[in-house]
Amino acid sequence: MSSTVRRAALGIASAAVLVSALTACGSSGATTSSGGPATLKWTSTYFPTHWDPVVGGSGAQFRELALVYASLTKTDETGKAVPDLAKSWEYNAKGDEVTFHLRPNLKFSDGAPVDAAAVKAAIERAKTQKNSALFGDLTSIGSVTATDLDVVVHLTQVDHQIPQLLGERVLQVASPKAAGDPTKLDQNPVGAGPFVVTQLVPGTKAVLKKNPDYWDAANIHIDNVELTSAPDASTVVSGLQTGVYNFADIAPSQADAAKKAGLDVFTQPGFNASNISLNVNKPPFTNDKVVDAVRYAVNRKEFVDKLSFGYGEPTDQPFPEGYIAYDPQSKGKYGYDPEKAKQLLTEAGFHPGDIKLDLVIPEAQPAAEIVQSQLAAVGITITIKVDKNWSKPFFAKQLTLSLYGTTGRDSAVQTLTAHFGPNGPLNLSTPYEPAGFEEAVAKVRQTPLDSPDYPAALQAATRAGLASKALVFTYAPPNLVAKSKSISALPKNPAHLDWTGVTISAG
Repeated sequence: MSSTVRRAALGIASAAVLVSALTACGSSGATTSSGGPATLKWTSTYFPTHWDPVVGGSGAQFRELALVYASLTKTDETGKAVPDLAKSWEYNAKGDEVTFHLRPNLKFSDGAPVDAAAVKAAIERAKTQKNSALFGDLTSIGSVTATDLDVVVHLTQVDHQIPQLLGERVLQVASPKAAGDPTKLDQNPVGAGPFVVTQLVPGTKAVLKKNPDYWDAANIHIDNVELTSAPDASTVVSGLQTGVYNFADIAPSQADAAKKAGLDVFTQPGFNASNISLNVNKPPFTNDKVVDAVRYAVNRKEFVDKLSFGYGEPTDQPFPEGYIAYDPQSKGKYGYDPEKAKQLLTEAGFHPGDIKLDLVIPEAQPAAEIVQSQLAAVGITITIKVDKNWSKPFFAKQLTLSLYGTTGRDSAVQTLTAHFGPNGPLNLSTPYEPAGFEEAVAKVRQTPLDSPDYPAALQAATRAGLASKALVFTYAPPNLVAKSKSISALPKNPAHLDWTGVTISAG
């Protein structure tokens, strides 16, 4: 469950920018022009709480975990799945079985082989481990067969989304030897990614070195990584100026100061979306007119102006405009109209002040105050309550009203089912789902990604999901990063950080 609502509200996230011409420095790593090792000093808002990818990989922390772990696939700048540990894959004729062919002669940093058995173990652990945050994403997978370097994934339904799904957001593959004790793996990560952890101070700092056995080590030009938990936002810019860090997630409130300090500040389009979550199983949201009143009461521009300093975008969908899954037909269906909201409440039999609700959130956040103010303007009284139990499994689904934020998924279908599916972690109203949604999603799964029918099928599924009465989307927080000019541009893979080809000079 992606519950980093306050961070989403602040628009603090990792980012990536356009690729520039890079100067390769050889497979042994890079040195700066001063002759020292190339070191990335990254302070992150999302320093991992858990280093076991089964536990911590579902939220925004997957970007940091990707330093250590590789996956079957990764995404390119178009968001398309491309090879990672798997060099290729193909479906059977029916579409209910996909075979991944692994690269030969790979090994984890503890020496265990990266073979089909290791991938099978990773998938099965993600499906069965009690504290797994991923089991809900793998419902299409019935079983896995492992033979040498061939991983055969047997599906419970036709599903052409699997190569998109089994990327670094959902299937970062850990060494099965290390994962034999998940508790130890959680603070002693062992993967087959571009870097290896050499020191870890839980919750504070991780020191990593380049992994010479990574399959694409020749294109990794960073020797060392010092990853630290971000300090107070107000000190990040000064830390970048003085060289304590050379790469940092930043809040929108710090972007202008970072630019004035001569730092590179970039915004990367991603899949971020924040929403107001309603439980339609509980009054007053059992009344459709009350639901619609909330929809019309929301001024999305106010969220952007106050929370992202203009860097974010208003949104009424979980996808950015222009993305293949964005549905143009649904744009602006419920525009800001407080007078119409008041009228609907009157038609539902409610007078101003009759509806009194608790807005329960995991921690104080300015987004809650905006919701409180906007709903008060149409006659709904909101009391904000902070409950630390919010992040516990399924606690939020007991609530009537809350806020959510998500960083999105590489598989558009996974994003849709997370928001609108009957068991979706972002669906406060489980087991409710909008009429026709299940059928629309099934059609997308049955459609190959390269089919000319795919965009229309996907947008139809988005349209069906947006009929949900359980979510009101507000705005898309920006992905902002500030870095020293000594770090070259990164590939702009949506929602990811890819260190392939990146160099660090002595600047």
